[in-house]
Amino acid sequence: MRLRNLVFGLLSLSVLAPILLYIDSFSSFTPSFKQEFLEDVTAFILPVDTSNLNVLPQDESSAVLKERIGILYTDNNSKTILTDKDLQLPDTGRALSATDEDAQSRKDDIIKQVIQSANQEKEETRTDRGADQESHQLKQQSALNSDKVGEKDALLTKTNKQTDQSPMPAAWERQLRDRLIKASVYLSLPATKNNRRFTRELRMRIKEVQRVLGDAIKDSGMPKNAYEKWKAMDQLLEKGKQMQYESANEVKKLRAMLHSTEEQLRVHKKQTMSFATMVEKLRAMLHSTEEQLQVHKKQTMFLTQLTAKTLPKGLHCLPLRLTTEYYNLNSSEQQFPNQEILDNPLLHHSALFSDNVLAAAVVVNSTVTNSKHPSKLVFHLVSDRLNYAAMKMWFLVNPPGKATIQVQNIDEFTWLNSSYSPVLKQLHSQSMIDYYFRAHSANSDSNLKYRNPKYLSILNHLRFYLPEIFPKLNKVLFLDDDIVVQKDLTGLWSLDLKGNVNGAVETCRESFHRFDTYLNFSNPLISNNFDPRACGWAYGMNLFDLEEWKRQNITDVYHSWQKLNHDRQLWKLGTLPPGLITLWKRTHPLDRRWHVLGLGYNPNVSQIEIERGAVIHYNGNMKPWLEIGIPKYRKYWAKYVDYVNVFLRECNINP
Repeated sequence: MRLRNLVFGLLSLSVLAPILLYIDSFSSFTPSFKQEFLEDVTAFILPVDTSNLNVLPQDESSAVLKERIGILYTDNNSKTILTDKDLQLPDTGRALSATDEDAQSRKDDIIKQVIQSANQEKEETRTDRGADQESHQLKQQSALNSDKVGEKDALLTKTNKQTDQSPMPAAWERQLRDRLIKASVYLSLPATKNNRRFTRELRMRIKEVQRVLGDAIKDSGMPKNAYEKWKAMDQLLEKGKQMQYESANEVKKLRAMLHSTEEQLRVHKKQTMSFATMVEKLRAMLHSTEEQLQVHKKQTMFLTQLTAKTLPKGLHCLPLRLTTEYYNLNSSEQQFPNQEILDNPLLHHSALFSDNVLAAAVVVNSTVTNSKHPSKLVFHLVSDRLNYAAMKMWFLVNPPGKATIQVQNIDEFTWLNSSYSPVLKQLHSQSMIDYYFRAHSANSDSNLKYRNPKYLSILNHLRFYLPEIFPKLNKVLFLDDDIVVQKDLTGLWSLDLKGNVNGAVETCRESFHRFDTYLNFSNPLISNNFDPRACGWAYGMNLFDLEEWKRQNITDVYHSWQKLNHDRQLWKLGTLPPGLITLWKRTHPLDRRWHVLGLGYNPNVSQIEIERGAVIHYNGNMKPWLEIGIPKYRKYWAKYVDYVNVFLRECNINP
């Protein structure tokens, strides 16, 4: 029984002792200790829903308290008493009182103040909870300290001015911390981060606020300059907000510009696609045009070649009329005068091989007309069997003044046969005829210029047999039938060829007149013996030293190369390639003024160059007696044609 009483007594003591100690601690509160206690209590947040604080009615009643309520603050160890008047907010005019209604009103105002502060900083939840706890503690404090209201009123009156604009300590601290967080956010935003001046000032304000908070925690009160720091921080944060707003506007502008640029790019892309489509169409049209151009070019070349090898009707008529008249003459009338001087080496002998009567007439007439010593001129004309009578009849009817003329028939050169001349054997071979004229043949050449009768005419190759034709002469001036002599050629006979066989004008001013144009340098026989960049020279007006020709045995050199080219692997056609080979390093270059080339294919030959040339050459397909001849050059040839001649009028040959 004693043991049970003892245990019961101890249990009672353990229950009653804390109650007595708690009551004793309340009775012994000092003002500063009470304030610290209230702060600790207000910092304690009950796990209740405080969202309903926003809707507390103004006229809600509670327990009636008759005393006035005061709140105690400390400022650097000085006591400050705030009355209900000091806690009034702009949106309410009601004051706290000592009655139940005043207490309830004070509670409502405090809640409104907390809610308003939370709305400004967008921290509504935290502020509402703190204000609710603080209001609850204030109510308890008012109930416990009702006997000391007078003392509180006196102290509160003294400190009204000092705390007129100061917020509650907990809310004040939280709001400063919120501003620190906002300032840290602004420091990380691109719009404010890139502004060094703003960043520097904001960091300084952050340090100041942190210092204020540190002092507040250390001294358990709000420093005197806290409000100024607060305002300075707010102003700077507002400036940051404005900068952020301006940055947002710039972003909007940039987005608008970007959108506009994208629209323009889309438009340009469409235009580019349209342009690309047009380019493709143009390319297709160009390709089609090029194909048509190639077709027209081939047609033009064919027609040109056809026209070049087809004499006009008048030139067909002329030899027929002349031949008829020639055979109407008796034998004595068919002879030329001065035949005894044909082999005189002291005279100026010119050789002309042609089947074109009118062209040969212009060469002789122009040479005689411009010669200072026409009596020294001797012309040796050689024609084929068809045109021999016509050529002879023309010069019988139109003698060359004081000059001497001889007309020979190539058929009379009995020594010129296929056993002696390799080229004559080749020209008469069926393979050569197939090569030049049968396009359907496998070994024929598609180039139309090869299908010209002159390449099968032995007249074209007689220039390689000058010593055989004129065995008693020392020098001979070779003339083509498509040239016109404009000046006296006497000076040529006094030229020193310096041991060379041929005197000719070089044509290397144009790259296509070099050796590699005419010869096949893929063949070792050509590449091992000649220079591909060696300068070519022109036939048409050439001075040949027949004595050097015979001494160097040029005809045999020519024959040897012709035999090597039996399969046309060294060169294809004509007389210039074998001439370049045969007379390699045996040609003396003449002044260009002696021989002007290109009037039969080049419309850009200078008029000054033409007029100062001793001989002008219509080399090419556009001969002056053809309709395709270059009109501006035809006058130089036509001036030596006697269009009033009876034979020309009968054959309707007009200027």
